[in-house]
Amino acid sequence: MTQFLVNGESVESEAAPETALLWVLREHLGLTGTKFGCGAGMCGACTVHVDGQPSFSCLTQLADVAGREVTTIEGLSENGDHPLQRAWVAEQVPQCGYCQSGQIMQAAALLATTPNAEEAEIREAMSGNLCRCGTYNRIVRAVQRAAREV
Repeated sequence: MTQFLVNGESVESEAAPETALLWVLREHLGLTGTKFGCGAGMCGACTVHVDGQPSFSCLTQLADVAGREVTTIEGLSENGDHPLQRAWVAEQVPQCGYCQSGQIMQAAALLATTPNAEEAEIREAMSGNLCRCGTYNRIVRAVQRAAREV
């Protein structure tokens, strides 16, 4: 049995310790906002925060989060009104939308440590999150917009 916090709530999982956190979140806890993209830590669609740090949940084993705090896109804001979520809508970032929860979680981690990030810093921080639709310029504008609110 592995105990950890998810979005501020204590949870326990009976999944095998080597199970990817992604599958525990999606299949065991019903938190489907975290997406499966590549399964190899190369796309960022599965990005969550572990103790405030961005982490690819497809590569993070359940045992790695024992006693730790995990935040998913569902936990970023109770009402879906985090400045990044509002900026994503205002800048019309999503097209297919598949990568967006991972993009937003990566951007949230950046703004938590660098609230006045320059464009180059934003692009660097976001470089591990791929967007199949190529909305990178909109993503940068959305992060900049949200930074003005944070």
